[in-house]
Amino acid sequence: MNISTKVAVTLLAAANVVIIALIVGWAAGHLAHRDGARHSQAIGRAVIAFGGTLTLAATLTLTLLQVLQ
Repeated sequence: MNISTKVAVTLLAAANVVIIALIVGWAAGHLAHRDGARHSQAIGRAVIAFGGTLTLAATLTLTLLQVLQ
């Protein structure tokens, strides 16, 4: 596998993680708003879910890198 293929796969994987985190954040905010939370509370819950998803993805990536070495 040449370097340009590795870069392309890495960028696609990163884009997928960001898209999934955005969907999780949106869903958390939407569910919080439907549950009766005000807009600021719903946005706060969405941000927490978005950040948690990115943190989980980074942790899993680092763990896999250590295991595969």
